[in-house]
Amino acid sequence: MTARRGTQSHPKVEASVFDFLDYRAYLRAYYEAAKRRPQGFSFRTFSKRAGLKSPNFFKLVIDGDRNLGKDMVGRFADALGLEGDDRNFFADLVAFEQAGTSTEKNRVFERIAASRRFRSARRIDGLVHDYLSHWYHPAVRELAARSDFRDEPKWIAETLRPSITPSQAARSLELLLELGLLAKNAETGRFELREPTLTTEHEVASLGAANFHKQMMERAADSIDTVAPALRDLAALTVCVSPQIATEVKQRIHQFREAMTELCDAESSGTVVYQLNVQWFPLSRTDEVTS
Repeated sequence: MTARRGTQSHPKVEASVFDFLDYRAYLRAYYEAAKRRPQGFSFRTFSKRAGLKSPNFFKLVIDGDRNLGKDMVGRFADALGLEGDDRNFFADLVAFEQAGTSTEKNRVFERIAASRRFRSARRIDGLVHDYLSHWYHPAVRELAARSDFRDEPKWIAETLRPSITPSQAARSLELLLELGLLAKNAETGRFELREPTLTTEHEVASLGAANFHKQMMERAADSIDTVAPALRDLAALTVCVSPQIATEVKQRIHQFREAMTELCDAESSGTVVYQLNVQWFPLSRTDEVTS
């Protein structure tokens, strides 16, 4: 973290803002690191430095009980001694966490992921977000299970429905190899599916999953006009149920997905990549919340 030059009241602590995707976690790390210094540190100290009336505001922000407005972002950055790229990155972290829509979150995350220092510290977050945010990456991975798979971008691009560009196909192969979701057998030269454990921030996984579901629902809508009825199955059910039955339906859908996964994974001679979407959501307002 870069301390403001010529300012003795901003101690340098071991808490780089580029190591974080959650600005509250960064503030907590900063506080804990500053507190370990011989000079000592407290919430009151930080509040004075930021020009805050409440000595407890810093703690409330860390605990998630308060958000930071635009003016407060600048005050906090001053109190943290952040300048230049560090200051801008902190502002982006705040905007990312407090964004109201997935569109806004995606826009901010693109700025975050573009930071060289963030990519160096948190490379896997950007890769997982990229994988989940483009429908064709999982499709290319499953396509690689075909016995006649060709690792040629042009062939991959033309085989997918809808088709993608050869450059997108080439990037997809590169990404899948980087994440370890595909590997090339040194003896046979063929691609093999792998199941690595990809650990990333919850916010990144949630945002990427939202992007994935939106794009796959778009593919389902497109299939009405582009895929013959004999090759697809689209159905809808509109019902009025109690919250208890709604929860049971959700559980049964989960069991159904598990059964379909086992059925498809048991086959080793697949030739067509399919997508199964199942949605269950309310069409009327309710004050009751079910898990």
